[in-house]
Amino acid sequence: MSRFIGMITLVVHDYDEAIRWYTNVLGFTLAADTPLSGTKRWVVIAPEGGGASLLLAKADGDMQKASIGNQTGGRVSLFLYTNDFAEDHARMIGAGVQFLEEPRHEPYGSVAVFEDLYGNKWDLLQLK
Repeated sequence: MSRFIGMITLVVHDYDEAIRWYTNVLGFTLAADTPLSGTKRWVVIAPEGGGASLLLAKADGDMQKASIGNQTGGRVSLFLYTNDFAEDHARMIGAGVQFLEEPRHEPYGSVAVFEDLYGNKWDLLQLK
């Protein structure tokens, strides 16, 4: 039996705003955008190299709205792996991504923390 995490929900303010940011800024692919009701859509984005997809879920109610940008209590919640850290880091800075630190070179690889459009923290990471 094979098991893996295939998709992670990310709560967002607006579907179209999030689609634009993740596709134009991070270079993700829009894998699905299917209307479910008058207000809900099934929106899935994915990095081009594979791995888990993100289900963009528009916040519904005050509790969900309060979690936008802080879904893991201020910790890094998502890890974007790359095979060319320097190129991706430079491209992302050019696209306006806010990095919270200078790149670090750790025993496991190169890493830098950045924020998405809502303030969720991510690692850009190239393993050794």
